[in-house]
Amino acid sequence: MNLSNLPLSIKGLFTGYILVIGVGLMMAGAQIMLTHGASDGKVGLSIDDVVYSYYGNRSNSTLENKLNGSMKDKASEQDRKAIIHWVKKGADEQAWKTDIKPIVASNCAACHANIATLPNLTNYAVIKELAKTESSVDISSLTRISHIHLFGIAFIFFFVGLIFSLATGFNEWLKILIIFTPFAFLLLDVSAWWLTRLDPAFAWLVIIGGVGYSLASTVMLSTSLYQMWILPWQGKISNVDAWHKNT
Repeated sequence: MNLSNLPLSIKGLFTGYILVIGVGLMMAGAQIMLTHGASDGKVGLSIDDVVYSYYGNRSNSTLENKLNGSMKDKASEQDRKAIIHWVKKGADEQAWKTDIKPIVASNCAACHANIATLPNLTNYAVIKELAKTESSVDISSLTRISHIHLFGIAFIFFFVGLIFSLATGFNEWLKILIIFTPFAFLLLDVSAWWLTRLDPAFAWLVIIGGVGYSLASTVMLSTSLYQMWILPWQGKISNVDAWHKNT
């Protein structure tokens, strides 16, 4: 049994899975760009984005880094400067009540007072904490996203590899290497999060891990689609051409 001679029903099942996973990988890339890609205030994912996401931008407070990065477009330049100036002056509670709270109410409260997963910036104690110098991502958050990432993506790679294992034209050891590659890069990616939390020099490994498992998955997904649908037609065309030559 191989991908070329599978029943049409199985090909349909595998194709539906591959297409959805392909779109999912593209959405994951977009989500990374929207969340981590703006950490340094510039468009596109860079080493600084990775460093700021896991090690932190320790020259400023968390609030300043967000206002200069991913939240830069959520408030006017004047309002952003007012909040940053308040932070630099020590985040005084009286100034918060008279000057900063109305700015937060008009620019931030729609999300940061109503979405449970976001810090409630209308609470002085919460925003005071964010006004402190930024540190690395906390261990509880990193543990949570690590185990979700490992469990979830490992399942995806398992089924992608299972489908690809039916491909033909590969040396058996090469096929094993291709199937194992995304798992290895996934482990590298998640391990690099923890290493970058300790030392920003490891940020390169995060990008290498993500690119590595994305490329390996793309090779398996595209090869599987090719061998299920295009290769059989090429074989039929070759047989017809050979029949015409013989007759």
